[in-house]
Amino acid sequence: MSVREGRLHSKAAIITGAARGIGAATARLFADEGALLCLNDKAEKPLLALAAELRDAGGAAITVPGDVSDPQIASQLVKTCIEAYDRLDILVNNAGVIYHSAVAELGIEEWDATLATDLTATFLCTRAAIPQMVAQKAGRIINVSSQLALRGAPGFAAYCAAKAGVVGFSKAVARELAPHAITVNCVAPGPVDTDMLLQGGNNWSEDDINQLPLRRIGRPEEVAPTVLFLASDPDGNLFTGQTLGPNSGDVMP
Repeated sequence: MSVREGRLHSKAAIITGAARGIGAATARLFADEGALLCLNDKAEKPLLALAAELRDAGGAAITVPGDVSDPQIASQLVKTCIEAYDRLDILVNNAGVIYHSAVAELGIEEWDATLATDLTATFLCTRAAIPQMVAQKAGRIINVSSQLALRGAPGFAAYCAAKAGVVGFSKAVARELAPHAITVNCVAPGPVDTDMLLQGGNNWSEDDINQLPLRRIGRPEEVAPTVLFLASDPDGNLFTGQTLGPNSGDVMP
């Protein structure tokens, strides 16, 4: 196990969608801060490579590959974390997919797949984590949404709907779990330089980027610190039901 001192020293943390992008950047940052990691992704090979990298650097990282929109995988993920570390302090629901399609041409398969990964998986992992966090009388749940949940975008109705659902879900669960000293918050990034940015025809042109107030897209390493902030004590202690937006100024609530 990790012996590093840091803001997350000896805190057990689950991160879904951890194999690349924001998930991988968050895993690396959490490891640097002493967290005991349980990592998940459907992409098993890069997930195992990341865990090996973190262990080689002196961190603690185990893996549960699979699709967390499957209730059995979500439950197994939480069970494995608790069996390995005897606790669960932080859950980062980051797994996500995106499809580009006009609504009139959007297939039910793409709609269902988007909601399953981007919203239902968040519910399933959260539901599985609650009993342990309630027993501990403490916990941090951080759900990755998107700035598109707040402003919408043509061609991305399913993604916008799912990510807006994550925001509403987080607010409801934040009120439900507050008496147990469990916080629930969202991080809603803007465009970030990841594989997902170009999936399904999602193409940010130079003109699009120049319309952002900061006139650049972000990097995963610039989003991960917001997740760390919400997971940390005392940094995130008074935040619950909130949505923080590292989004290059694309949305200004």
